[in-house]
Amino acid sequence: MTEHIAHGERREHSAPTGRPENPEHLVAPGVPRDLRAFIAGLPKAELHVHHVGSASPRIVAELAARHPDSAVPSDPEALVDYFTFTDFAHFIQVYLSVVDLIRTPEDVRLLTYEVARELARQQVRYAELTLTPFSSTRRGIDEHGFMEAIEDARKAAEAEFGTVLRWCFDIPGEAGLEAAEETTRLATDDRVRPEGLVSFGLGGPEIGVPRPQFKPYFDRAIAAGLRSVPHAGETTGPETVWDALTHLRAERIGHGTSSAQDPKLLAHLAEHRVPLEVCPTSNIATRAVRSLDEHPIREFVRAGVLVTVNSDDPPMFGTDLNNEYAVAARLLDLDERGLADLAKNAVRASFLDAPGQARIADEIDAYTTAWLTR
Repeated sequence: MTEHIAHGERREHSAPTGRPENPEHLVAPGVPRDLRAFIAGLPKAELHVHHVGSASPRIVAELAARHPDSAVPSDPEALVDYFTFTDFAHFIQVYLSVVDLIRTPEDVRLLTYEVARELARQQVRYAELTLTPFSSTRRGIDEHGFMEAIEDARKAAEAEFGTVLRWCFDIPGEAGLEAAEETTRLATDDRVRPEGLVSFGLGGPEIGVPRPQFKPYFDRAIAAGLRSVPHAGETTGPETVWDALTHLRAERIGHGTSSAQDPKLLAHLAEHRVPLEVCPTSNIATRAVRSLDEHPIREFVRAGVLVTVNSDDPPMFGTDLNNEYAVAARLLDLDERGLADLAKNAVRASFLDAPGQARIADEIDAYTTAWLTR
């Protein structure tokens, strides 16, 4: 998802009529309690998770208390009802009210640090967090203050939680080339660019937002050393994934759900080891896929595509990364070793340096061995 108004606009097939199904209801019948316990302790990496979209009711309540003029309630219990969406327009209204709570660099720092805390709680050792700085700078947050806030939170999170954060700067596609230019400038200007930035993305609605128009901006970002990770093929067909590969030189694909419709595309992704950032519960909530049992993750795996599992906008969709691993366990019939391999997929597909990847992979192996021999 994107952290702009189109966060909801991507529901191009049908609008949500309430919160997604309770994740316990979605996966509990097929996932034993013991396997869930294994998942809870499994070291992980997350590659597709959004900054504002990760604001839990606890975080939103704290931000709302800072800004009492907002319509957003500061009581976490009241926020449960507040986050129950009645229709598409209501989702947009609620989402933008949360975005409006992020008004200062101090708010940015709080959000970032607390998102890291939530990731650490799930044993996430490394995460590439997608930020849409255009949404903040256009609302008047000083760009230098924004960068200093995320960097301060990143360093504090690593020191205090042991969770390593890196950034993906995301173009909100529906905002057009103005947003693309601003995002590219912030990502490539050494006077502004944050130390933790590793990649460059594209979010927002796909219908009516062709990928080729963003080629010059991705070319500039890649020339500046950033990796290409656009969303593609979530609510449009496989041609959007081809466009992302051809024009944006994508190294990973965000979602890529419709890739299953094109055997040649699946073969290409498998041959060239282009990972897919799969977000099952998100795909159901956005109506990109009708049901979990119809999710194409099985086809991806059968085709030999490198699959990673991610949470996208977890509080918005009533999920978290642990739950997404439980979903994958059910859909792919994975045991502990299969889940460990899935976790190592995300490590291998990450932009973490080789020693960092090896360290987390070794930790996954050690944890799995200890669990199976206990």
